[in-house]
Amino acid sequence: MKPWVKAAGVTGGVVGAAATGLALGAAAQNARIARQRREADDPHEDEPLGQLRPSRECTVAADDGVPIACEEVDPEDGGSPAMTVVLVHGFVLDRRCWHFQRRDLAKMVDPRVRLVLYDQRSHGRSGKAAAESSTIEQLGRDLDAVLRALVPKGPIVLAGHSMGGMTIMALAEQRPELFLDRVRGVALIGTSAGDVGASGLPRPLLSRHNPATRGLGLLANWQPGLVEWARKAGGQLTWSAIRGLAFGDHRVSPKLVDLMDTMIDGTSLAAITDFVRTLGSHNRYAALAGLRHCKVLVLSGDADRLTPFRHAEAIAAELPEAELVRADGAGHMVMLEQADLVTGHLVELVRSCADGETSGRRWWKRA
Repeated sequence: MKPWVKAAGVTGGVVGAAATGLALGAAAQNARIARQRREADDPHEDEPLGQLRPSRECTVAADDGVPIACEEVDPEDGGSPAMTVVLVHGFVLDRRCWHFQRRDLAKMVDPRVRLVLYDQRSHGRSGKAAAESSTIEQLGRDLDAVLRALVPKGPIVLAGHSMGGMTIMALAEQRPELFLDRVRGVALIGTSAGDVGASGLPRPLLSRHNPATRGLGLLANWQPGLVEWARKAGGQLTWSAIRGLAFGDHRVSPKLVDLMDTMIDGTSLAAITDFVRTLGSHNRYAALAGLRHCKVLVLSGDADRLTPFRHAEAIAAELPEAELVRADGAGHMVMLEQADLVTGHLVELVRSCADGETSGRRWWKRA
């Protein structure tokens, strides 16, 4: 039997077994978790998460033709912006993950900023990309295409979370002149410059030789409906796993977990498997040198299970002028879990860039 056939068969068996197990035992567990959700005191109960209206929406064509869904948000008071802030989301998410930063940065008046957000290829409302173009290198070129189309002039601050931070590193590698001329500031949030599998996402999961990963990819292409059904059948069980992996505090607002659950649910399994290889091979410590001409914020939660805080420390070690912020108790989705902390530091970064500062002393801050 060919190895890939065996892998697909094993994967299919796992999916079948999982589905059987869910059918037998999930009901009671689902009921328990649903009860916990109903009883939780949710501070964001009335927050319209992911429902804010942009000033404009458009589609930008990537260099290989993949349509990239974008939005622009003008200053809330109608004044003229002094610079543009571009928010770049991470793996299996979409631009809605920046809800609080999008909401609050638009209110700034000193300085006023214009916001640009977009969905990475194969995520959110953007077009599906081929497996061979599902790479961090291509994501860097996609960001370049967005900047050329929507921010052709003026100063820029880039903020990237997780794979979004890796995207910014790829752009710095490809277009270092941008970071000498127009990019005044960079925020790297919950991200890594390399060795993700060594401390963070399990290396076996990221390996291109992992038969389960390859098998899931094959099965997704062969029977996408079966795989998607099995994934969604978890219901509350999946919700609980997301809460445990992505957030540091299990008392986190259920609506925040719901938002992340919705974003993950909107990412196809094929897209997830397509990006596994590039995450596992990502190494851009050398590219960080291109950020030394910018103001840099490195922020991460010390309860991040996906890109642990030592990744932030490693980035800051390469950028001794960077501001390093440790968010106590926060998980991977720190910009949702500790939104005020993240937004506050982004406001400081933007203001320092507007003041014309290009370097500064290093701080260590604990939230």
